[in-house]
Amino acid sequence: TRRLMLESAQSGVKIVIIRSADVPTYVEYGAAELGVVGKDILMEYDGGGVYERLDLGFACCRMVVAGRGDTGLPANRRARVATKYANSARRHFAARDRQVEVIKLYGSMELAPLVGLSDLIVDLTDTGNTLRANGLVEHEEIAKISARLIVNKASMKMRNQTLERIVDSFAEALK
Repeated sequence: TRRLMLESAQSGVKIVIIRSADVPTYVEYGAAELGVVGKDILMEYDGGGVYERLDLGFACCRMVVAGRGDTGLPANRRARVATKYANSARRHFAARDRQVEVIKLYGSMELAPLVGLSDLIVDLTDTGNTLRANGLVEHEEIAKISARLIVNKASMKMRNQTLERIVDSFAEALK
């Protein structure tokens, strides 16, 4: 079906199908009271109207810095880092007192160092197979990533008991 809003078996609960990058926005602005989204998206999100309530423990991978194994960071200029995770990359390198130029890409990160667009990439990996297949190696891990249950902050105050029951049912299902 192409429907984006579905009924659920639970009375008064509807399921909304949206892009993962939009989940925090829908939840923060109250269009949805709860959402399931990857930690990578939360790390990029600039809003503050959501609580991260539960690590759901699935869709697990890692956000990493990777690059060609035979090339170090340039000594005479800022390193260029290609990523769709610009905020996370900037924070990561700033915390290490390393100045970098972030190049925003939306896919095929592994290609950037191969064609000279960047020195490094920040991307998600599970097994590392795609990195290895393209002659790249992992330099460091930024974060462990998994699906998270988030809740609208205002809804959590106004409808605390109802939402806590839902959060608790998620937690119970994970056991």
